[in-house]
Amino acid sequence: MSMDNDKGVIMSLKISSKGWVVIPAELRKKYRLEPGDEVNIVDDGGVLSIVPVLGDAVKEAAGMLRDGESLSEALLKERQAERKREK
Repeated sequence: MSMDNDKGVIMSLKISSKGWVVIPAELRKKYRLEPGDEVNIVDDGGVLSIVPVLGDAVKEAAGMLRDGESLSEALLKERQAERKREK
């Protein structure tokens, strides 16, 4: 069962005998949750929230540009081209 309110959608889910709760597909897609992703369960004064664990953006981005030119090299080349155009 789901219903809309001011903050979004409220969904009623059943807890399995093992304590499992299935996150509906529409919410997994909306929040880009994939099998194996980590989430935190937050107890906030009687309200339980499922909050995706954010990865370390620096570690995840490391090496992304290795196949191409480095950003600093690209910026230096662009600046050199600007200087030539200014003359």
